[in-house]
Amino acid sequence: MTHGRQRTFEGRPLARPDEEVVDQGLGFDLDTLVSRRRMLGVLGLSAAGLGLAACGGGSAGSSVAASATAASGEIPDETAGPYPGDGSNGPDVLALSGIVRSDIRSSFGDASGTAEGVPMTLELTVTDLANGGAPFAGVAVYVWHCDRDGGYSLYSEGITAENYLRGVQIADADGTVTFTSVFPACYTGRWPHVHFEVYPDQASITDSTTAIATSQVAVPEDVCTAVYATAGYESSVRTLAQVSLAEDNVFGDDDGASQLGTVTGDVTSGYAVSLTVGVDTRTTPTGGQLSGDGAPSGAPPSGGRGGARPPGTAPGSPTT
Repeated sequence: MTHGRQRTFEGRPLARPDEEVVDQGLGFDLDTLVSRRRMLGVLGLSAAGLGLAACGGGSAGSSVAASATAASGEIPDETAGPYPGDGSNGPDVLALSGIVRSDIRSSFGDASGTAEGVPMTLELTVTDLANGGAPFAGVAVYVWHCDRDGGYSLYSEGITAENYLRGVQIADADGTVTFTSVFPACYTGRWPHVHFEVYPDQASITDSTTAIATSQVAVPEDVCTAVYATAGYESSVRTLAQVSLAEDNVFGDDDGASQLGTVTGDVTSGYAVSLTVGVDTRTTPTGGQLSGDGAPSGAPPSGGRGGARPPGTAPGSPTT
């Protein structure tokens, strides 16, 4: 209970005087963002500086943080979920010889399975925001996603011995990496998506804590609808009807505006998904593994953002 003098922040009374500044509500956050923009305009500071100021003390999922990220052009930090396969919770595909590859449809090493589905290529162009948005040549990008049944290799029942739909590419002089894959399913509670981590270089991929960005790519609804009308994706028709970008617990901050891939193609020839990924090494990464051990069984971890459980995982499993 607050007594006596009214608590204020930057000269304004707190809307909820008994709570912390970061818990004052969306209206208060937006007023703070606007007032700081005006201040920075007077001082002649950059939009990137505004983004850093607005993020101070807030949570990664807050509306102010999302606005600041959009203003700076930096890709939003997201959870890697409990199925990363990067060694952070057990399975470590990044330590295997052969992980650096462009075609990720088949397993490699001692595994031999192949993921079936509508062909998809994924092109990510990484930009270096700390260097004026120049192409971020030489960074290593690790990509992974579920198969057309909604399962994740290394984790889901029946495919724990497989490592398909996982791979690393090194960005070329244009900052671009390209993967050949298949279109992912839509499983209960999540919008169709692809996970990725960005590492400073190829030598860094064996240590998941060195990732400089962790995020996800969303796929447009019309493309999902077309793909899920084809054989093999029948279960995704029902699950897609139950979710939306606006309500998704990862993309819902801004309806996926900064993570929605641009798509061309068709179900016969396949689809090409592309996204520009702005990475700012001057900011501290806040994405990555959900709190908890992330194992695909037992009680769900506390905290983090998830809310969906792929097929083949036990009830109560962590989400991704």
